[in-house]
Amino acid sequence: MPVTAHRRTPNPTIQRAHIGGYILGPLVQAPEEYNAGFSIYSAAWPLLEEYPGPSFQSGLFGTWMHPHHEQRPPVKLYSDIEGGLGWWRDTRFATLTPKFIMGGVALNFVAWANGPGAGKGRSWLEPKGKYGVAQLSPWVLWPPDGLNLKQGTCGQLFGYGYLPLPLINTKATTAGKNVPTGDQCWTLFLNTANFKGPVAFFTPYFWSKPSVDDPRLSGMFLDARPSETKRTFAMETQYIPCAVANDSKGNTYARIARTRFPIGADGDSVLLHRITSYSKRALWDGVRGWLEGGAPVDGTIDPEGAYLHDLQAREGAGWSVCLPDVPREERAPIAMEAFARPVVIDSITYGFRWDEKSVSRIDTADGALVVLPEYYRLAKTGKEDKGKWVAVSAQAVPADTGLAEVTFAPPTPTPQAPYVTPDDPDSCWRKPGPVAGPFEARLGDGSVVTYYWYRFADQPALLNADLSDEEREELQRRVERIHRHWTCDRDYLPPPTTGTLAEIDPALLVNPPAGLEFGYVPIATRQAPGKENES
Repeated sequence: MPVTAHRRTPNPTIQRAHIGGYILGPLVQAPEEYNAGFSIYSAAWPLLEEYPGPSFQSGLFGTWMHPHHEQRPPVKLYSDIEGGLGWWRDTRFATLTPKFIMGGVALNFVAWANGPGAGKGRSWLEPKGKYGVAQLSPWVLWPPDGLNLKQGTCGQLFGYGYLPLPLINTKATTAGKNVPTGDQCWTLFLNTANFKGPVAFFTPYFWSKPSVDDPRLSGMFLDARPSETKRTFAMETQYIPCAVANDSKGNTYARIARTRFPIGADGDSVLLHRITSYSKRALWDGVRGWLEGGAPVDGTIDPEGAYLHDLQAREGAGWSVCLPDVPREERAPIAMEAFARPVVIDSITYGFRWDEKSVSRIDTADGALVVLPEYYRLAKTGKEDKGKWVAVSAQAVPADTGLAEVTFAPPTPTPQAPYVTPDDPDSCWRKPGPVAGPFEARLGDGSVVTYYWYRFADQPALLNADLSDEEREELQRRVERIHRHWTCDRDYLPPPTTGTLAEIDPALLVNPPAGLEFGYVPIATRQAPGKENES
């Protein structure tokens, strides 16, 4: 987004730039046996004071979960689950409140799946992951634009994790080829104030599909592989708007959009809490025994299969000012250590402690926030030094830079195109099709979601999951048992021991129609601007 300046003679040296980089949350790694997923409590808050437009992209704290390989694979095999809380350039109905996406990445980004009916690109002629996630919960509606949090969320903890469930049996062949597909259905579990439990899962075929064309890849992905226990937890930022200018003496200054972090009454920001890794003893073993004819299990994590990570107060990486013509390795970092000190609040809680002279605090109706310094000067010790951006006061920035007049005002709103799923009578959305609907949900982001109720095994994702009719019917039987025994009002993931839980948008909480309580799920078919947002 272009920087704007309200000046008659703006400084010609003002450059458009952005802030990017990683803020790390160091932790003690888990032993290799805890290779069946993870869970985390991540703080959710409005990172910027104003939404600056569609260039804005930043996650809040999350992780990357890759498949574990004992030996180096024969070819490049980037594939993982890397979603979380944040804002993305392809978000259509963005607000200051973050959303959540699942973020499964197929081989080397040929496809990705962000949730039921959400994936790479917009064209349903090339779905590229939009059939990669199956809806599991009958109580949560998943919008194509991402799972909304309650508007105004400000520092509360959003609990989520991924554990595999044995819902689909291993297949000896995939799409008619002599390559197998594994039985791991990596399932998203949430722990929020108004919903708890499993929501959706990646179909095994989403991971294994590339092996149909290249059998060397067989068994290399998360459908069959355990999760890597060595993980990084970080806040990945790609774009926060920034402006850079020189004064008349050749000194370089920068101004960034007003950026905030949550802050508690004690002055600390809780950002990460209770990172846990799991072995298959945590859930898989009990569920497999149940679905194969044993006694029912209630889905609660077995603590004997959980490893609770200790967190560490180490500085690592950070944000840099990114100018268009400066290579990545030459970008100067922001000297964040001068005003933000990493702290371990207790052994399982990580955050920041702030220099009160460098930051300001604001109290809102939703919670307290600390505002980072807006202005920085590039400090160098020599010609070969790329330097550091050191925070300075607004008064210390020479007027001739013009930065005082720069704004990062949001663009004039333009109507957003709706998400629309295929409506062909012969498509998987209509044949066999839904059993009830349409219904509407009006969300806090101003959009309206149209949805229908589908029999679980007849939802479009499962009709595109390389499953036979017999395999889908067996899956239907298993999920009906889960729906009967696993309610949405009790803990599955280990609960937090600090803070309060965030809520998802109440408009996304639904109840099945009478007679459809077990074995049916809500599927969004359209998300469009509300009438008040169309002009």
